[in-house]
Amino acid sequence: MAQVLAALRPLVKYCIGGTLIGLAISDRYFSLAAVHGSSMHPTFEDRTGEYALVQRSGLARYDFSRGEVVTFVSPVDHRSTLVKRLIGMPGDWISVPETAEIRKVPEGHCWLEGDNGSVSWDSRYYDPVPLGLVQGRVTHVVWPPHKISRADKRLPEGRVMPHRHF
Repeated sequence: MAQVLAALRPLVKYCIGGTLIGLAISDRYFSLAAVHGSSMHPTFEDRTGEYALVQRSGLARYDFSRGEVVTFVSPVDHRSTLVKRLIGMPGDWISVPETAEIRKVPEGHCWLEGDNGSVSWDSRYYDPVPLGLVQGRVTHVVWPPHKISRADKRLPEGRVMPHRHF
């Protein structure tokens, strides 16, 4: 029995070490996010089993730019993580087409929308999102294999008036 335990000890040690390293990498650098629903169509299709590579570095500096796809904690359900496109940064003016109103993004917040606006539940419904809820930047679609590609960076035309520093 002692020989079996002695033989298993290095294996257990490597498994625990590997798990800790994996957790550190997914917490600080990269992770995978499952994408569900049709709010980000056509970037993500409405089917289960699509995954995105999420870059987590740069969170402390809020190093994001307009047009990027990001993951964030839902402002209405803290147990949900969502994927949307970052449309506006603090100080930007956003034209909301459904209401014909123009909204200013307050300091410390961002404006997030799904690519498929007709079905997306986003900043048009729950207002600008605190930057502290953003968890990372989607860099690539990694699953299914036929969709492997870089996540494109784009903005809806004519809807964002960026904040200018004079």
